[in-house]
Amino acid sequence: MALTDDAIEKIKAMIIDGSLKPGDRLPREADLAEQLGISRGSLREAVRALSMMRIIDVRQGDGTYVSGLTPEILLETMAFVIDFHQDASILDLFEVRRALEPMAAEKAARLMTDDETARLLALVDEIGPDSSIEDLVANDLEFHHRIAEASGNAVLCSFIDGVSGRTQRARIWRGVTQQDALEQTQREHRAIARAIGDRQPSIAAAYSLAHVAGIEGWIRQNLAEQD
Repeated sequence: MALTDDAIEKIKAMIIDGSLKPGDRLPREADLAEQLGISRGSLREAVRALSMMRIIDVRQGDGTYVSGLTPEILLETMAFVIDFHQDASILDLFEVRRALEPMAAEKAARLMTDDETARLLALVDEIGPDSSIEDLVANDLEFHHRIAEASGNAVLCSFIDGVSGRTQRARIWRGVTQQDALEQTQREHRAIARAIGDRQPSIAAAYSLAHVAGIEGWIRQNLAEQD
């Protein structure tokens, strides 16, 4: 189990066994990390994940609290998790992406102008260590859209946009549970963009294939661990 997943499970266990009740303030980060036997980095990522699922409420300048856990919040959280963990059709979507994205990257390497590739690289560099998961996913979607658009094939672009948008929740879940997701995504995006800028269609396609296949592989493994 990934370190962040382990941290999430430990915090959830504290809520379930009553150690942390709705409305309770979490202990100081250093104290809670020591209590749970995890690193502060893993604890921080776990809190981010639970905050996105509205189980934890982070109040700037005040502290971190267990949410009210109303039926509405619990239903919303359940829908988020079920959408990712129990809908194996997400793998079908990634299989389609694996077929389409390399084609778009190959065509973009032939057709993208120097200005367009410069802007593509600048887009990659907009993401930094302090970027939120939402910013990362929005940047990811825009990155793949620009490449699809540059392919010159409107149908291909439409298909990629449609499939890519439907995998957004899976990308968010990966972002909050895989510790190096931001750095890995940025590194792979930069490699694709540079290959496009260097007019290397086959290399751009290969990098694109490896990028999508890597995410698909992570999802397959994560789904298998839930069985």
